[in-house]
Amino acid sequence: MDPSTAPVTTFLLDDQLCLDLYVTSRTMIAAYRSHLEAVKLTYPQYLVMLALWEHDAQSLRQLSERLVLDAGTLSPLLKRLEAGGFISRVRDERDERTLRISLTPTGHALKQQLEHVPAQVSCLTGLSVEELQDLKRTLQSVTAHFRAATLSESSS
Repeated sequence: MDPSTAPVTTFLLDDQLCLDLYVTSRTMIAAYRSHLEAVKLTYPQYLVMLALWEHDAQSLRQLSERLVLDAGTLSPLLKRLEAGGFISRVRDERDERTLRISLTPTGHALKQQLEHVPAQVSCLTGLSVEELQDLKRTLQSVTAHFRAATLSESSS
């Protein structure tokens, strides 16, 4: 897109999409927090658990890519989850360089305790299923455009 045709051309705070995304993100995380505090999880730890509930026994690299978090950010989260008894971190027998992250029985059981949370938080948005799906697709498209722009800038 040509910057001269951009929809936002002012420095007015109320015109900035970034503010709306930031406030929405913080508000949504707060909605999750009320459910997660009872099981002593932070929101980023919950995202790790979601990824592991989807596919258990992942490498650190796989989790990092799936969550779009670098290893330096992810490692402290994993250490706290391990200390809480939710996961185990073990070096791969075939390749010592690979750290394999797996759910413990406690980590598996936690899924049942929290299975109601996504639906409850979705209801709080006030959006229909279709609106939520449209929003998700739009946000994924925005992210993809930012990544593509960042990649093209870094290769220039």
